[in-house]
Amino acid sequence: MVTLFVDVILPLPLNRLYTYRVPRGLNDQIQERTRVVVQFGKSKLYSALVARVHEHPPQDYQAKYIDEILDDAPIIYPEQLKFWEWMSDYYLCSMGEVMLSALPSGLNLSSQTILQIHPDFDGDFSELNDKEYLVSEALENQEKLTLQEISEILGQKTVMPLVKRLIEQKVAISEEDLKLKYKPQMVDWVRLTPSCQQEEVLQEKFDELSRAPKQLEVLMTYIKLSGWHTANPKPVKKTELYQAAEASLAQVKSLVEKGVLEVYAEELGRVGEFEDADETDFPLNEHQEKALEELRINLNEKPVTLLHGVTSSGKTELYIQLARECIRQGKQVLYLVPEIALTTQLVNRLKHRFGNRMGVYHSRFNVNERVEIWNRALADDGYDVVIGARSTLFVPMPRLGLIIVDEEHETSFKQFDPAPRYHARDSAVVLASIYKAQVLLGSATPAIETYRNAQTGKFGLVSVKKRHGNIQLPEIFVDDLTKAYKRKEMKANLGPMLFQAMEEALENKEQIILFRNRRGFSPTLRCQTCGWVPQCKNCDISLTYHKYRDQLSCHYCGFHQHVPHTCPACGGHEIKLAGFGTERVEEDLSLLFPKARIARMDLDTTRNKNSYQRMLSDFEAGDTDILVGTQMITKGLDFDRVSLVGILSADNMLHYPDFRAFERSYHLMAQVAGRAGRKNKRGKVIIQSFEPEHFIIRKVIDNDYEGMVKDQLVHRRQFNYPPYSRIVLITLKHRSRELNQDAARQLARILRGRFGDRILGPETPAIARIRNLYHENILIKLSRDSSNAQLKIELLELLDEFRKSPNYKAVRLVINVDPL
Repeated sequence: MVTLFVDVILPLPLNRLYTYRVPRGLNDQIQERTRVVVQFGKSKLYSALVARVHEHPPQDYQAKYIDEILDDAPIIYPEQLKFWEWMSDYYLCSMGEVMLSALPSGLNLSSQTILQIHPDFDGDFSELNDKEYLVSEALENQEKLTLQEISEILGQKTVMPLVKRLIEQKVAISEEDLKLKYKPQMVDWVRLTPSCQQEEVLQEKFDELSRAPKQLEVLMTYIKLSGWHTANPKPVKKTELYQAAEASLAQVKSLVEKGVLEVYAEELGRVGEFEDADETDFPLNEHQEKALEELRINLNEKPVTLLHGVTSSGKTELYIQLARECIRQGKQVLYLVPEIALTTQLVNRLKHRFGNRMGVYHSRFNVNERVEIWNRALADDGYDVVIGARSTLFVPMPRLGLIIVDEEHETSFKQFDPAPRYHARDSAVVLASIYKAQVLLGSATPAIETYRNAQTGKFGLVSVKKRHGNIQLPEIFVDDLTKAYKRKEMKANLGPMLFQAMEEALENKEQIILFRNRRGFSPTLRCQTCGWVPQCKNCDISLTYHKYRDQLSCHYCGFHQHVPHTCPACGGHEIKLAGFGTERVEEDLSLLFPKARIARMDLDTTRNKNSYQRMLSDFEAGDTDILVGTQMITKGLDFDRVSLVGILSADNMLHYPDFRAFERSYHLMAQVAGRAGRKNKRGKVIIQSFEPEHFIIRKVIDNDYEGMVKDQLVHRRQFNYPPYSRIVLITLKHRSRELNQDAARQLARILRGRFGDRILGPETPAIARIRNLYHENILIKLSRDSSNAQLKIELLELLDEFRKSPNYKAVRLVINVDPL
C-alpha cells in the first residue's frame, strides 16, 4: 500500500504548514479540505484542515500520525482554500489565523486538560493541604474538572503546580480530551409504532387502555394533533403531546413500553425559516431603469462596478433585481452589509423577496446557529442568497456569481483584531476573481480609493442622482454654537435652531434622529479645584461616566470603578461632568420633551442579539419619536416618517489626527443627513458646529461629494497617501515603555536599511497605552505602481529576524496591511 502524507493548517499563528503521516487504514478515507485530529507539541491535540494529500515525507523532522478523521466530506471548497492563501499572503498573516477567522468556532475543536479522580485513589486526604483538599473534594463530586474550573474554585490564575502535585500523589489523573463545541439541537418526536398503524390493532389498544384513562387521553390527543386519519398526518413533538394532554412524561413512557407509541429524535434547525418568496418585482422609476441597464452593461464589461447613488435613491431594489437575474442563471449571490443593525432591517425586506432560499450569517448568531448555516450552505440545496457582515465572505458558495457590497465605504468592513486584518470590500474583489464572478459596490459616499478606481476606468461607474419616490434631498443648515453659547441660547446641548425644529417636528407627529458619535453620559469627569481627571489604570485614556450604571468605564479595556465623591488628588468636592454622550442626550431630551417617546441606539443598548430588531421595529412602526444614536444609525437605515436629523457635534470628527479624518467626517454627516426626508415633504438636517464655515461642512451642505474627493486627492498626492500608495502599519507592544521604544527605534533602523524613506516613525500614538501594553507605530508606504509581493516577503524576513533578537523576544509585533 502507498504511504500517504498530509500538509495541514493548524489553528495557530504558524508561518508554515506541517506534514503528518496517514495511517494506512485511513488511506481510502483521507480527503483534502477535511478536518483531522493531530498532536502538536508534547500532548496538545488540535483539529487541523488538510490542505494537501501527497506521498512525500518531510525532510527536516519525523512525521507524526494523524489521530483520526473528523469529516466524511470537505467542509470548504477549493476556491475558498485558494482565497485563504491569498489572504494569508496579502495581509501578512498565517494560514492558521485565516482558518480561525473563516471557520465558525463550532467547527474548531479545542484540546483541554481534564482532571479526574485517580482510579486507585483510596480517599485519604490527610496528606493534602487546604487547596489540594478543596480540588480533590470537587473532583469526587463532579468527576471531571477543567483547569479553568479549578482556577475558579481556588480563586487564583496559576493552578498547574497544584495540578502537578495532585498527579504526583496519585490523587488525580489528567487526560487530553477533545471537546466538540457544536452539538446539533435534537428534538424528540412521537409516532405510532408500525403495528399500531393498522386499524384493527389500534382499536385493540384503545380497548386495553380503557382501564388507564390518562394514557387513553394521551393517545386520543396524539390522534387529534397528528391528524392521523387525514390524508396528510403531521409529526408531533413529545413535549407538545404531553403538554396538550396535560399529562406527565411517565404516561407517555408507559405508552411506549406498551408498544403503542415510539419516540424518535431528529435534528432541529436553529435558524428561523422564512415564508415563501414573493417573485414580484417592484416598479422602477426612470432613473432606476436607466441605472439598471447601465449596471448590466458595466458588469459584463468590467467585473467590478461602483453604483454611486444618493441616499434613498433605491439602490436596494437594483441589488435585488440583479441578484434575481444571477439566481435565474443558476448562480449564487453574496450580499455584504457593514453592520448588524443594517442587516436586521434588510432581512425584514429581503426575506419576502427570496424566502427560504436566503441565509443570514453574522457574529451575533451563536456558535450552533453559525454551524447550521455553514452546513446548509455546503449542502446540494444550499442558499441562493447569503446576507451578512464581513465574516459572511467566508461562507461556502460553490456557484458564486455576484457579490454585492452595500455601503462599501464603511470602516466596519475592516477587521482590526485578531488577524487576518482584512478589508471585506477589497477581499470580495479577489474572491470574485477566483470564482470569475461579478462585484457590485454601492454607496452614496464611496471611499476615495474606490471612486478613483472608477474614475480611472479600473472599475465601472454608474450614478443615480435622484431620490426614489419624488423625495427631495434634505435642506441642510448649520447652527453656530459659538454664537449660541455667547447669547446663552443653548438648551442642554441643543442649539436654538435645532431645538425649534424639534418642537415643530414633534408637533407635526414626525420623527427625529439625533446623531452623537460618543456613547456614555459624559466623556470626562473633572475636579474644578485642581483639574484632576479620572484615568483608566490599564490605558492612557480618561474614564467615561455611564449614569445608568453609575460607573466610570474605559471603552478600551472594560475597566470600571465607582464615581468618587471627593477628589483623590486634592480632596475637593467640586467634581463636575464635562462633555456629553448619547446617554446624557437621552436624559436631557426626556426633560425638554417630556411627552416624546425616546430611544437610544449605541453599543450599551444593543448588546443583546435581538435588541437591534426591537428598537428598529419600534421606530419604523412609529412607536418612537426621537432616536438618539452613534454611527450605527447612519448606515443605510430607511424610515418614512423621519423629517429632521440633528448632528449634535461635528467638530470632534473633523479634528481627529488621521489623514482620513475629513473624508470620514463627510461620510458620516452625509450618511446621517440622508436619513431625513418624507414623501411630498423635504427633510431638514441641522449640523451643530463651532466652525460653521469649515470646508467639509460646506461640502456636505452643497452635497458636493466630487468636490470633497478632488480636494482630498490633492493632499493625498502631495504626501503620498492612499490611493497613491499602500500602507503597512507595524505596531510594537510591550509592558515596558522604555523597552518598547528602544525596540521600535531598532526595528525602524533595520527597515530603513531596506526600504529607505518609505519608513515613517517610530511614533507614539495618541493613546500610548492600552491594556497595560505600551504602543509604538512604524508606517511603511509601498508604491501602487509596482508589485509589492517581493517587498512583503522581504519585510516578513526582516521581522522574523528581529523577533529572534534576545533583547526583543517579548515585544509583540502586529502587522496591519491597508489600515484605516
